Amino acid sequence: MRILVSAVVLSCFSLLPCSAQTILRSEPLMLAPYEVAFVKDASCPSGKVMKVTGAIRGLHRRKTCVAMPGEQASLAAATP
Repeated sequence: MRILVSAVVLSCFSLLPCSAQTILRSEPLMLAPYEVAFVKDASCPSGKVMKVTGAIRGLHRRKTCVAMPGEQASLAAATP
């Protein structure tokens, strides 16, 4: 019986909506290779955010403007 209850509780946690992305106000100084960060920046037009992808040593970060629906994002401050 305990196993059944544990399985139900764990399945409830796995179904929670955790696909929301955090949008930073400034670009992070350190970003792991291939890690993605979304930044609300003046360089992108209205309704779009900058998608910054970390790169391996010696290469430049990849920056592109992408559309981000409002219900999938939350605005947060970057921590140094």
